Amino acid sequence: MMSTGQSNTEPNADVVGMWVTADGYIRQELRADGRYDEARGDRRSAYTGRYTVTGNHLDYVDDAGFTATGDIRDGVLYHEHLVLYRESADDEH
Repeated sequence: MMSTGQSNTEPNADVVGMWVTADGYIRQELRADGRYDEARGDRRSAYTGRYTVTGNHLDYVDDAGFTATGDIRDGVLYHEHLVLYRESADDEH
């Protein structure tokens, strides 16, 4: 089970699933096992690593060692300079 740093008062956001930029260029899959896989354009698995969730805040550690953060606000993932939207089953091709 992934470590979440969850407090007893604030439930963690449900982040598992596919998140995409409005233009579809960046696709970030947040998996239930605490791993992520980010594609950019035709480049699959451009970035991979692990993430943890604390409330609405995400901390990422890439397999290459760099770190990043994100926050869920109003159902939108703000990940560093990116804005990603949850992809629904209806959006998939």
